[in-house]
Amino acid sequence: MITDVDADGTGTAEPGAAKPAAGEPGAGGTSTVLPELEIDVTPTFVIAAAVATRDFQDVHHNRDRAVERGGKDIFVNVLTTSGLVQRYVTDWAGPDAFVRQIAIRLGVPCYAGDKLTFSGKVIEAGGAERLVEVVGRCSLGDHVTGTVRIGLGEPCEAGGPAGSAGSAP
Repeated sequence: MITDVDADGTGTAEPGAAKPAAGEPGAGGTSTVLPELEIDVTPTFVIAAAVATRDFQDVHHNRDRAVERGGKDIFVNVLTTSGLVQRYVTDWAGPDAFVRQIAIRLGVPCYAGDKLTFSGKVIEAGGAERLVEVVGRCSLGDHVTGTVRIGLGEPCEAGGPAGSAGSAP
């Protein structure tokens, strides 16, 4: 499990935390369970992440406005949540992994002062792709659920997306 995540998104792994073996990024087939990621959702984290994603909505940095609008405190924005879901999967999969697709559904808000814990498992494995089911939970319940499809290896193959090797100018 990774704990003690700072506002810049860095964290430290607990001793003995499960990581893919060298040469085996994202190793594992269907039903492989990813190690949990726990994030301490401090007010600084919520505000810094909102500003970093250029989301200046006051509910992400002004507690009084968030409460006036029905919240109990400032809360994590959707861009941060999306980025954390992707980071969770790519940190597990290794440096050669790239996100092909992400599909998320927001649930309950994740307020400052809470903890956000990600868990996941591989639900499809084929060739150089994995589909990972992800859940991010806080004290109120599921903050985010969804899937992330990753590729392992070269992201730009012939016939790939525009601008990749082999595509027409």
